[in-house]
Amino acid sequence: MRTLELSPRLHSVAGLVPEGARLADVGTDHAYLPAWLILRGIIPRAIATDLRKGPLERARATAERYGLTDVMDFRLCNGLAGVSPDETDAVAIAGMGGETIAEILSAAPWLQMGGKTILLQPMSAQPELRRWLQCHGYTIKQELLSKEGETIYVAFQVYAGAMEPLTPGEQWAGRQHGDMDAPLRGAYLDRLTAQVRRALDGLSRSSRSSDQVRLTEMKAVYQDLLRLSEEWSTWQQ
Repeated sequence: MRTLELSPRLHSVAGLVPEGARLADVGTDHAYLPAWLILRGIIPRAIATDLRKGPLERARATAERYGLTDVMDFRLCNGLAGVSPDETDAVAIAGMGGETIAEILSAAPWLQMGGKTILLQPMSAQPELRRWLQCHGYTIKQELLSKEGETIYVAFQVYAGAMEPLTPGEQWAGRQHGDMDAPLRGAYLDRLTAQVRRALDGLSRSSRSSDQVRLTEMKAVYQDLLRLSEEWSTWQQ
């Protein structure tokens, strides 16, 4: 039997899962994340959920392949609709857009009661998700960066509780977490700064009033990202 290995993207999520937690993996697909964690003794059991039958069958196949059918449950449901609060200590939602993740969290208000570790890895709309978390009573404890090919991914470890307001640049890039960010933090900031610079170039050519409002907002983001980059460079020295 081949050893189960995780991609760098999923490995960063695994690194944020508390030892001994009962995990609910939302949108599990092949269930590689919970299977890997169980095989290494990091967690005792897991619930794998997916909205579609195909991915859930692939998850079952992974559990069978590695002899984990007794310690994994499978739920065909939307988000956490098929999971009760007393069944899990940690929730992972990876590989989805930020808006979809926010919808899943909104539909599970029991997460705001506290006591759960929430692991999120948005594929898009990261600034929007950070803002949503800030506005809905969640705090980002830490973030981990990973790289696959030329893409840099970010994983959040989140808990219920008020978060100190994020600056415009932090909404895009998150907060600095010291050694845990190295060596990808600089590249992450550079890419975001370039992305915002391109957006500014496009907005500056528009005469629509809504775009002018957006232009002002993005200028603030750009300047703050430059500040974060300078802080990171200073910290590295």
